[in-house]
Amino acid sequence: MNNQPYIILVKPQLAENIGMSARAMMNCGLEHLRLVSPRENHLSPKAVSASSGAEEILRNARIYATTQEAAADLQLVMATTARPRNQIKMVYTASAAATELQQKLSADIRCGILFGPERTGLQNEDISLADSIIEIPLNPRHCSLNLAQAVLLVGYEWYKTQIHGASAKFVTNDTIPASRDSLLHFLEYLEKQLEQSGSFPLDEKRARMVINLRNIFTRNSLTEQEINTLYGVVNHLAGSK
Repeated sequence: MNNQPYIILVKPQLAENIGMSARAMMNCGLEHLRLVSPRENHLSPKAVSASSGAEEILRNARIYATTQEAAADLQLVMATTARPRNQIKMVYTASAAATELQQKLSADIRCGILFGPERTGLQNEDISLADSIIEIPLNPRHCSLNLAQAVLLVGYEWYKTQIHGASAKFVTNDTIPASRDSLLHFLEYLEKQLEQSGSFPLDEKRARMVINLRNIFTRNSLTEQEINTLYGVVNHLAGSK
């Protein structure tokens, strides 16, 4: 993914957090890391270890003396912050920001996202360089995030704009979903076994019980393997009696 936002960590304090941020970036397919005056060496053993295999991002990271220099070649800059700021700017959720970023990137506009130091977050001077703000809605009683967590949340929202998989899927592994005919045959067999056991009512309650049984099994997306397992369970119980 070449057309992607630049991740800019402004004055990060701990090498471990830089490493974990790189790991979060790689999780989300992000490659371009910029560091503004990091306090510790981003290539130290602590940073590399914390990156968990994302040291390539650390090796390719570019270092800048100021936020202004780090953003100089960018055409759109967004700043992440959890605190209200007395600045008039558009404020996006991470999800809405991802959509906006993708639209700009698709138009070949160079974009970057600012993340502040762990203890204080971005300063107003840094935010004044940004076009807009990204605010992640969290519990108002405790909305502060670790640096790498913030990178992961924002990065993942962007990554979701790049993938087009199903939002949910039914995984059957080595079997297949049971056909309606297969399921109904099993239910007929179950009803027959219940009748033979003498525990199946013969009055008007029987029809209601049959419907309830069918509803239980039809709403659970059974597989052919599960149907066979249920046959075994019913046969075992019938044999026990």
